[in-house]
Amino acid sequence: MPLRVIFMGTPEFSVPVLRAIAEAGHEIAAVYTQPPRAAGRRGLELTPSPVQREAERLGIEVRTPLSLKGEGEQAAFHALRADVAVVVAYGLLLPKAILEAPRLGCLNGHASLLPRWRGAAPIQRAIMAGDVETGMMVMRMEEGLDTGPVALVEKCAIEPDMTAGDLHDRLMNIAATLMVEALSRLETNTLASTLQAADGVTYARKIDKSETRVDWTRPAAEVHNHIRGLSPFPGAWCEADIGGRTERLKLLRSTLLEGTLSESMGESGGILDDRLTVACGSGAVRLVEVQRAGGKPAAAKEFLRGAKIEKGMKFS
Repeated sequence: MPLRVIFMGTPEFSVPVLRAIAEAGHEIAAVYTQPPRAAGRRGLELTPSPVQREAERLGIEVRTPLSLKGEGEQAAFHALRADVAVVVAYGLLLPKAILEAPRLGCLNGHASLLPRWRGAAPIQRAIMAGDVETGMMVMRMEEGLDTGPVALVEKCAIEPDMTAGDLHDRLMNIAATLMVEALSRLETNTLASTLQAADGVTYARKIDKSETRVDWTRPAAEVHNHIRGLSPFPGAWCEADIGGRTERLKLLRSTLLEGTLSESMGESGGILDDRLTVACGSGAVRLVEVQRAGGKPAAAKEFLRGAKIEKGMKFS
């Protein structure tokens, strides 16, 4: 028998899960998402979240409370008489009264191999740390931050040049399949769960703008992980002298350079050849895709046609 579901999510990552639950035939009583935010070039236009747009396309009621702490919001949530709430990147903490309202509790889709990378930015932090594997998990929610018992997991390799954007897209599709499977098992009372390990807990704090600038004095592997872990958003960056003026250059893709060139480097940040290879504290990275301020992403070869970046110059 189909379940009566409350769906709670906000970004593009959550959309395939919402769509898959609807396609599986479950009744979605309401969708909770973050309120429309100012966007556009001047920041004057209110833009609904990707989840809100999808819910409206599906004809599902949308609710956008600023908080769920008030008695009125909690009563309205309880009145939906849901069997289960599904939460995927919603953006608000759920108070105890909300967690206890659905008959079968709340399930959360989280993009890491818990207990590693609890918190807001697990995809970015996994890549920035140089992890070679992550995954998607469905867990039963409790009051702690991503501390609940894990019900389902699917692992995913992090390839050497994979960006956060690449991994995001792969995991969001896994999330949709995994959550539908979890609901199927919940229907038949066969969704078992296992407590998280006490060891190996790490926290994926939100990305701060202050940490996005590239430090070329770090080892090449760390620089490479920093670039791909922040791509495409918010984007790692450096400063470059282009056409006689200093510009901010966003770095979107890179690869580790191996061989003699990486071993016979000059100063950190120095350009080593005509292919946008940059010296690091040890080793070197080759930039594959970059973006000038106000411009579009461009392959390194295309960028070099319009910018006179030559061997011996330096990024800062």
